[in-house]
Amino acid sequence: MQHDLVVSFVGNQATVRKSGMVFPQGLSERSWEQIGSSLRELANSSAWWLADWLIFGEVTYGWRRYREAIERTGLDYQTLRNYAWVARRFEQGRRRDTLSFAHHAELARLAPAEQDYWLRKAEQQKWSRNELRKAVRASLAERGANAAPPVADGDQSQGVVQLAEASDAGKRKGSTTKITIELSANQLDCYSKLAAARGLSVDEWVTRVLDAVDRRVA
Repeated sequence: MQHDLVVSFVGNQATVRKSGMVFPQGLSERSWEQIGSSLRELANSSAWWLADWLIFGEVTYGWRRYREAIERTGLDYQTLRNYAWVARRFEQGRRRDTLSFAHHAELARLAPAEQDYWLRKAEQQKWSRNELRKAVRASLAERGANAAPPVADGDQSQGVVQLAEASDAGKRKGSTTKITIELSANQLDCYSKLAAARGLSVDEWVTRVLDAVDRRVA
């Protein structure tokens, strides 16, 4: 069965054995590339499969799961535990087929909304796992250095104050005022990350920031 499974990925272009793979002399470069892509998908999917298999065993058979899993797979306890932990953090409907298990593992500690933001970003930018890791770490470092969202000097700073006052006036009148804010691409990206970390859309996050400012100046 294992032989048939692997063959379904590599096609009939190579002979698959447990201890290796034999290629015909006339194999085209294109076929060789396709086999490599298929093997990559097989390796990536196997991590998810092992994780879901382990979780099923935990739910169904209880405490025996890791002892049996170690014996059946030959993998160590920590590896299996890490697989299962990542899988629990991403229910199947949120997993991205275009990204590897390792991409998801990089984001497992984040809140679900922020996970989805970075998965979408990695998918759009075609980031490798290392590129995703670099981007996330830079964002977290920036967030730690700036507990409050950055506000530029000059007109933009004045605009924030005016928006807070307009929000307060709207409250007193019991009405809602629609306000348009112009942001640079960098600002929008930064605010989107901050909002996603709290499970909010950008406009919802901005409203909460203004409310917080209103309470402080009241």
